[in-house]
Amino acid sequence: MTSLGDLPIRDDLRGREPYGAPQLEVPVALNTNENPYPPSDRLVKALGEAVAEVAGSLNRYPDRDAVALREDLAGFLNEDTPGAGLTARQVWAANGSNEILQQILQAFGGPGRTAVGFEPSYSMHPIITRVSGTRWVDAHRDEDFGLEPARAVAAIEEHAPDIVFLTSPNNPTGTALPLEAIEAVLEAAPGMVVVDEAYAEFRRAGTASALTLLPGNPRLIVTRTMSKAFAMAGTRLGYLAADPAVIEALLLVRLPYHLSAVTQAVARTAVAYGGELLGNVGRLRRERDDLVAWLRGEGFAVADSDANFVLFGRFPDRERVWRAMLDRGVLIRQVGPPEWLRVSVGTPEEMAAFRTALKESA
Repeated sequence: MTSLGDLPIRDDLRGREPYGAPQLEVPVALNTNENPYPPSDRLVKALGEAVAEVAGSLNRYPDRDAVALREDLAGFLNEDTPGAGLTARQVWAANGSNEILQQILQAFGGPGRTAVGFEPSYSMHPIITRVSGTRWVDAHRDEDFGLEPARAVAAIEEHAPDIVFLTSPNNPTGTALPLEAIEAVLEAAPGMVVVDEAYAEFRRAGTASALTLLPGNPRLIVTRTMSKAFAMAGTRLGYLAADPAVIEALLLVRLPYHLSAVTQAVARTAVAYGGELLGNVGRLRRERDDLVAWLRGEGFAVADSDANFVLFGRFPDRERVWRAMLDRGVLIRQVGPPEWLRVSVGTPEEMAAFRTALKESA
């Protein structure tokens, strides 16, 4: 049998590992930051009707530019961030936020170009960057997982990156960035600034979105996803807001008809039922805050979280704790700094199982 090493793959891909959290059949899966609440029967019916409506025309290509969906997403973002004033010309959508990131790197990165990020952060940022032939620079976060504006500016001045990745709330730490830090990066960066807001809907009251900074900043891109708060991880729909010129640039690299008619129909239905889907966000925030308080009460170190997950530690041997919890039917994630573990916020029943398993395993 031929091995990967026998194939003439690119030299820069040799020895690399593919991305992927463990996909295991367990009673309590709390490792991929999914929304634990499935669609209601009412929404399932509406989704089925939406798919049935487009099924009769699947012999034809879908709307190549997903205009109606982009109009719906612009409307949602304007509700989420009053005053944003976005139109469809400022919004773009793709198959998950990962394809959004890939298109950004195809348009603004590439050989001879550099991207800077501040780790620990979303692990796909360096992966997609390197696969695109772009040089990756890890400028590191602060010890408390925050990002002091002066540190960020110093890294930008040193490396003059073509793309800067900021993540707020940050994955895997849950840490949100103040607008002052983002503004400092925007002022210093010579190229594009991407603010990954995959978990923005879970942010605590008073935590502003980078969407408020879009006016007057044509090199700012704010990315979002329907996989988390919208509970539509299986739909694979990511999107961004930016200056219309950015969308024009992405049109140069996007694959033709990249969003299927079914994906567009399902995503539009999800936006229409946004009030119902996002109705669980408050419940998850409260569960998160209760979890943070409980973990700290048990003596664990815990990163402040504005997301639907919590990073906690510290464990001299986190592999042992992770496996002990898995043996008890609870799957969490080994990610981020070596002595830390991350748990997604689930239902009250799932969190009760997590607490019991952790007390027996730590």
